[in-house]
Amino acid sequence: MKHRLPQISELRPLLKFDGFNPDRRAARLGKAADVWDLRAIARRRTPRPAFDYVDGAAQRELTVRRARRAFDDVVLLPRILHGTEKVDLSTEIAGASSALPFGIAPTGFTRFMHAEGEDAGATAADAAGIPFSLSTMGTRSLEQVAATAPDGRRWFQLYLWKDRQKSLDLLQRATASGFDTLLVTVDTPVAGQRLRDARNGMVIPPKLTLKTVLDASYRPEWWFNFLTTDPLSFASLSGTSHDLPTIINSMFDPTLSIEDLEWIRSQWPGKLFVKGVLTAEDTRRSLDAGADGLVVSNHGGRQLDRAPVSFHALPEVRAEAGDDVEIILDSGIMSGADIVAALCAGADFTLIGRAYLYGLMAGGREGVTRAVELLAKEIEVTMQLIGAATIADLGPHLLRTRHTG
Repeated sequence: MKHRLPQISELRPLLKFDGFNPDRRAARLGKAADVWDLRAIARRRTPRPAFDYVDGAAQRELTVRRARRAFDDVVLLPRILHGTEKVDLSTEIAGASSALPFGIAPTGFTRFMHAEGEDAGATAADAAGIPFSLSTMGTRSLEQVAATAPDGRRWFQLYLWKDRQKSLDLLQRATASGFDTLLVTVDTPVAGQRLRDARNGMVIPPKLTLKTVLDASYRPEWWFNFLTTDPLSFASLSGTSHDLPTIINSMFDPTLSIEDLEWIRSQWPGKLFVKGVLTAEDTRRSLDAGADGLVVSNHGGRQLDRAPVSFHALPEVRAEAGDDVEIILDSGIMSGADIVAALCAGADFTLIGRAYLYGLMAGGREGVTRAVELLAKEIEVTMQLIGAATIADLGPHLLRTRHTG
């Protein structure tokens, strides 16, 4: 092989360096190629108790790992010569349209992850044309979220309190604030044993110990935002600051029964989805109690470790519910391909929890928007590669699974 000296004229077009972007948030988010990159950024920029609260799960965290394995084992079938230049990602769910086949899941303590919290999630969801779900354990109230994103589609997630009047008050406030869909979470009679939180001494507000001060030195932006914005409080809990299991176990009702679900149905005028269904038996009981739809969810592996994987439970729930019942899949989604797999397996819609919070921790409102954009692009490319032009084109004929339990 004969060598020659490089020519300056040939090198010049290759020497293109990116200029310095003074917007450091935009610069770091722009480098994120997927949600896993957002997670890496979030881990660097967020104090350990807050990051671990999002990233962790119950006990040995077996369920969350199995959920990831379930999605990784999916095979999507590419179809050639199926012309899909334009892909329509819109769909209908709970009586209205969504621009994308996923919405933002309800998450508690959200402003602990980033000071922009639910404000960021609600406004980013509004801009994307997708539903935003507010948790009973949210750090913004029903009225505040409605005021922040008045044109957005809003869902409310309810835990049944021991005090039924407080539950009724929440339902009435949600209706008055324009929340059109209720997600009743039924898998939290008591708090799951989240060992990362126990080891971190997770409390709200965080304790300023020597360890947290040292942690702050590496994450000054988080602490600056935390200390210079309005105090963190649980909008529905009168600002309590107990440890998390104590909060849940003192508020929520371990005697929750099907009669309580029927009572909620009688009080709620909008669409009602039961969140936490994983078996055919619970599918039938929920529908018989008046549920309009179901959320197949194991709470992200954060309640019962060794619970069924949501993706694996989906066919059983679908078979019992039939084709006319809307089913949302929650737990474990980290990519657009995961969403496509869930839709092919029988879900009508999906929810993102950790994926949304990684974006939030990585860059506030812009980080949430980036997470939504990344997922939407991945869905679009995946659908083009498997020859699906619309969400309705997705089905089991495009999917193979290797059930690993």
